[in-house]
Amino acid sequence: MDKLALLNAIVATLAAEFAVQTEAAEDAHKEATNDESRAEDRYDMRGQLAAYLAAGQAKIADEVATAIAAFRNMALRAFSPGEPAALGALIRLEAARGMKSVYFLGPAHGGLEVKINGDEVMVVTPSSPLGRSLMGRKIGERVALPQGARTVEHTISAVE
Repeated sequence: MDKLALLNAIVATLAAEFAVQTEAAEDAHKEATNDESRAEDRYDMRGQLAAYLAAGQAKIADEVATAIAAFRNMALRAFSPGEPAALGALIRLEAARGMKSVYFLGPAHGGLEVKINGDEVMVVTPSSPLGRSLMGRKIGERVALPQGARTVEHTISAVE
């Protein structure tokens, strides 16, 4: 898989999310400062609630902007066949019954999913439980991952 194309897809997805979060923060700010949001009595909290929402939306937008910068500054490299997984690795897992999954060890915004070349790739961070279990693993090693109420063993088929 072309990691540069994957990285570009991740950044594009984050940029779209940043635009949505920024617009939501601006809308909430307008609502908070609108004359109709002024308190009519001491129990009227519309303006204050809108201000809290605006602050929360702005914080989310800042987190997405930080993630964009982290991915843009990330150095990509190829992993040799016996090399353990580390930040920037693309990891392919296989489980019984042909279940396959692809993970990218990224610096931020774990849980983000992008589709590239027919593969669904999920970003995981080294600080997440899944990321911790994948860090340092090599091709052929087994990893037990929770799947619903049970745990399923997967075999690492590639570290790219």
